[in-house]
Amino acid sequence: MKQLVRLNKRTSSDGSRFTYVLRYTDNTGKRRWETLGHSDKRRAEKQRTEKERELRMGYVAPASMRLSDFVEDSLVKTDDQIRESTQNGYRATMNEFIADIGDKDYQAVTIDDAERYRQTCFDRGNKPMTVTKKLKQLKAIFQTAVKRRQLDENPLRFITMPKCPKSEIHIYSEAECGRIVKTAGDFIMAHDEQRCVRWDLLVLVALSTGLRRSELLNATWADVDFGEQTFCVSPKDDTAETWLWLIKDIDRRTLPLSDDLTRMLVDHQNRPPEGHPYVFVPPARYKHIQQELRAKGNWTYSDSTRKVVSLFNRHFTKILARADIDHGEFHDLRRTAICNWFAEGLSELEVMHLAGHANFATTHRYYLKVRDDLVHRARQATARDLCQKLVQIGAGNRHVKGPHLGGEFGPT
Repeated sequence: MKQLVRLNKRTSSDGSRFTYVLRYTDNTGKRRWETLGHSDKRRAEKQRTEKERELRMGYVAPASMRLSDFVEDSLVKTDDQIRESTQNGYRATMNEFIADIGDKDYQAVTIDDAERYRQTCFDRGNKPMTVTKKLKQLKAIFQTAVKRRQLDENPLRFITMPKCPKSEIHIYSEAECGRIVKTAGDFIMAHDEQRCVRWDLLVLVALSTGLRRSELLNATWADVDFGEQTFCVSPKDDTAETWLWLIKDIDRRTLPLSDDLTRMLVDHQNRPPEGHPYVFVPPARYKHIQQELRAKGNWTYSDSTRKVVSLFNRHFTKILARADIDHGEFHDLRRTAICNWFAEGLSELEVMHLAGHANFATTHRYYLKVRDDLVHRARQATARDLCQKLVQIGAGNRHVKGPHLGGEFGPT
């Protein structure tokens, strides 16, 4: 039987004595340390046994449960702790896992099952990064069961993650940005402004602030401070005018706006119907969401991150094609903005705050990208400068006669 209470020693600050402490997890799942205040081993062991008995009186052994029921039970208990889109991802991965290893008891899952699932993912053509994401999702679900004392240990604890090569950070050049903005302006001129995103302004704000697509499309006019010329990222409540949209604490931030961009936003605010709350959601789309989707209960939280604007990716791809850009995506505008901040001399800590990165390693990747680019451009500039000087020296030498050569190129 698993021991619920462990006996440990705690040494005094000067190292001259120690006292016994009890270490255990209570019935609510919280880890506890209880100082006994003495160094009598027999007495301490007796107290440990009493605490063990006390816990077992309120301890209920985990019940047998199929994986399909286990994942639903787990997601229900964490309903208010993770986003709907994250829950859907966990559920889809677990269903795939069940299809591969069978709907067995969750307590019977072993690392062999996980390794078989990992190989099956590769056989299906999943990329290493995708397989890693799925394994981490499964590992997180089972780790939650460990914290709730449904499992003694995580069966995926020692699973080996695939090696994932770091993806290249793709950014747009200054010339490409110019073509995108111009083409975006031409694109909206050919469409109904009531139904079309104001693409040129959206691109300019993305390049200026580095905001993510979801952050831009869920921005309301209350987030824009025209006096201070700032753009704020903030969560939205579920009201009659706005739908629920949440962010992590680290994502709450305020970005500056230029004079020209502020003037463009002022002009844009005067175009939609009065009372239209969203900056970049077209009036016709907002009306459809309000009257056809939300009113009939067909709008979910995940829709606020994926379906605010219909055909978004398809339209942006058309803009890139017309701008004569073969490769790219909307998120590359954010990557371009972050790299531009580094190129302008902002520190890594400043960029991390502006970008809303939760992990410093993510910010550091952009720093390395810009640093490598600067090194490359400096090398090119040096080579051009040195080459120019050598050409000039060479040209000068052709006109200098050697004192003993009898001519410009010596004796013939």
